Amino acid sequence: MKSLLLFWRNVLDELGTWCSVSTSEDWKSINRRFEHEGDEFLTITLPEFAKDLERALAQRQVSPDLFRFFKKRQKSPIFLGGFMDLVFERETGAMFDVSQDELPSMSDAIFAMRQLTLMFGKIEKPCTPAREAAAFQQYIETEEELAQWEDEVLGSDLESFRHIARTLFRDSLTKVDYDVYYHELVPGHGPGSTADRISGNQKFDFSEWTERLESVFPFGEYCLPSWRSYYLLDRVQFLLPGAERPVRVVSVPKTQKTPRIIAIEPTCMQYMQQAISRRLVECLATDSTVAGMIGFDDQIPNQEMARIGSLDESLATLDLSEASDRVSFLLVSTMLEGFWNLHDGVEASRSLRAEVPGHGIVSLTKFASMGSALTFPIEAMVFLTCVFHGIASQLGVPVTRALIKEYSSRVRVYGDDIVVPVDMATAVVHSLELFGFRVNERKSFWTGMFRESCGKDFFSGEDVSVTRVRREFPSQLTDVEEIISTVSLRNQLFFAGLVDSARYLDRIVEKVLPHYPLVHPDSPVVGRHSHITFDSDRMSDALQAPLVKGYVVYSRIPSSICSGEGALLKCLTKVGVEPFQDVRHLERQGRPDAVRLKLRWAMPY
Repeated sequence: MKSLLLFWRNVLDELGTWCSVSTSEDWKSINRRFEHEGDEFLTITLPEFAKDLERALAQRQVSPDLFRFFKKRQKSPIFLGGFMDLVFERETGAMFDVSQDELPSMSDAIFAMRQLTLMFGKIEKPCTPAREAAAFQQYIETEEELAQWEDEVLGSDLESFRHIARTLFRDSLTKVDYDVYYHELVPGHGPGSTADRISGNQKFDFSEWTERLESVFPFGEYCLPSWRSYYLLDRVQFLLPGAERPVRVVSVPKTQKTPRIIAIEPTCMQYMQQAISRRLVECLATDSTVAGMIGFDDQIPNQEMARIGSLDESLATLDLSEASDRVSFLLVSTMLEGFWNLHDGVEASRSLRAEVPGHGIVSLTKFASMGSALTFPIEAMVFLTCVFHGIASQLGVPVTRALIKEYSSRVRVYGDDIVVPVDMATAVVHSLELFGFRVNERKSFWTGMFRESCGKDFFSGEDVSVTRVRREFPSQLTDVEEIISTVSLRNQLFFAGLVDSARYLDRIVEKVLPHYPLVHPDSPVVGRHSHITFDSDRMSDALQAPLVKGYVVYSRIPSSICSGEGALLKCLTKVGVEPFQDVRHLERQGRPDAVRLKLRWAMPY
């Protein structure tokens, strides 16, 4: 981490030059605190400074409860004080009025402080065992809180939720319900792990199916390439509910403060979750009522609405804590009432139990954790329903198609990133909490001129998004992932305008990469990106095009062979008319087991 600290100093000096402020005391402060507090000062304490800064921007004031881990001079923290003085008045803590002339210097100062404090917040380093154990404990506590909420929620609130969901999603749910009934869904497998530790093409050779799945999705209809393969039924174990395989709850890196908790589904469950999810997303994306308010693969509308909200303060951005884990199955069941084929299909493909490290096997109250193919579309539908519950409550009117159309251009849900009108924000927050969710107030904004949504951050219409360090820097050619990450960081910083910091990283990379050319962003070569030019070492005789010598990322897909019936099933369940990208897809499948760099001649653009 010492090398990262030296890089931080370089970024500090460059941003100080940007904003014309002295940064010598800031370097002394961080160097001293790093010596005493270690890595966690960079990865945990500094990001807390950024969160407090965002709250101060929302409040237009540095309040006494902010920046508790940093010494203050009058109202503002001493650390990064030169930048703070461009945004907040030191004597009172009040934010300066934003005029068109002062906006560039203020937005530059805000960007600088956020870049310096958030840069290492999501570096891929493992949490301590204690923090990981606390995350699993929180998973269990969330289950207990959901069970308590189900006992306390009023029937009238659930009825209101059901009516709003039906008004919003009636057309889409009707179509998917029809397809479930007539076995028209197309199932499939994702690229990830499964609870039964089956991977690649072998997922198509089923050995387990549940009785619950069989009642809605007959094995013969969905898992046999044709009924001529009926003999495969003899190889399948049909599991009763009490014998079903639980999901495996695991942690994956997120921040050093806390890991991300996900659940790995059994192969058979994942297979049918994909079937429902594919059709549900397709219907919602083309639904004339909700298509513009719900997103699954395009974050740009949310980001643009966040920019507009920061500019004219008309739109609020809301963020939820533990969003996926707080979607109760009771809510999902209520939402799907009346569409009983789909309801039963969703219920049958939902895992009932989870194996949680340190806690054994527990029954699930939540609909599903992150990891289920249905989590993302279902939670988006639930959140959109809560949004209109809040709007209707605020206005004192029922939710009708006319009301939905009126607000359709000012409401947007992408996962747990929610955009709503500012004048409805408080009511929407109340509705979300009424249905068991927790709004993350430190990452939700409806006052001030700061907004964030889907990875983009804005202040008064100006983009103040930061570039993050994801891995430590490489020291040798075999540090492949570190090299790829550092080169990506370099190129992001270059296009963000931090040219000196990009050059600093160039010197680090040049020590481990003998060939490090200037290439276009579309080139497969690992190299430096630029606005206007690229290197050329020779011309290709075959293509009459320039070539450059450099390292290209190479990943080997693991060997994975299934039976002939499984191979046929894979081909028959493929979505789309395009052929498989890899002609050897029946021999190799899954995520790469390793990433390598190969030196070769390639096009620089």
